[in-house]
Amino acid sequence: MPTISLALWKTPGDIVQDVLTKFYSDNRDGITNGKAYLIRSVINHAINSKTRRRRTVQPEVWLPEPVATESADANVYLKDILSYSLLVLLEKLNAKERAVFILKESFDYPHDEIASILSITEEHSRKLLSRAKDKLFKPRATPRIRDERTNTLLRNYIDAIRDRNMQRLEGLLAEDIAFYADGGANVNVVKKVCTGNTEVANLLSVIYQRYQQEATISLIEVNHQPALLFRNGDRLTSCLVFDISPEDNRITRINSVVDPEKLKNFG
Repeated sequence: MPTISLALWKTPGDIVQDVLTKFYSDNRDGITNGKAYLIRSVINHAINSKTRRRRTVQPEVWLPEPVATESADANVYLKDILSYSLLVLLEKLNAKERAVFILKESFDYPHDEIASILSITEEHSRKLLSRAKDKLFKPRATPRIRDERTNTLLRNYIDAIRDRNMQRLEGLLAEDIAFYADGGANVNVVKKVCTGNTEVANLLSVIYQRYQQEATISLIEVNHQPALLFRNGDRLTSCLVFDISPEDNRITRINSVVDPEKLKNFG
């Protein structure tokens, strides 16, 4: 386990205590709504604390074992496999999605105030709320699977990485894309968690240049979602499962499974 500075390890209680201490010790002139001020302060403090910790230590990442569902139409068992996104329960909302959802749904904040709090645009706030609701409440009986539009997107993704065309690659990724990698106990990954289209594009390029240039790449369906398989000879070395936005056909999340124990029974 990595060593974590106690100054960076902030529990929810620590964050609330820090905010309250500062609130009662500082000059509060100009604060007309103490409750709203405290809510904004706690959210900002929590996001900043998480960002500092992510820069210092890579958190543990657990991803489900992938299951091929290409033949789901002819197999009752495969039809019952949950989508990959649903299986990643603890990571279904990112920090900003959670913040927007809580502020809007629990405290009825307008989007212009939420945008000001999180330093985003009103349009982005509305999109984050819509995405959060979609992840939490939208029925998943018919999740996004591979179609020609998706196949084209993933072919463009592969071409951009092979050509080291970073501008094209970034254009295929959502602005707030999240990348998660699970190497298990025996494989050290380059980075376990990465967010933002520029950062993720750079990471994907590094991974490809170091480990995947000689691999055979296949487009497949995993847990009813589009995926790419990387094979070196007969050995499956990596499985990438994609979340793709239906609105703009951009990649919003990539789950990279490289744990040999989770790949050995794939098929």
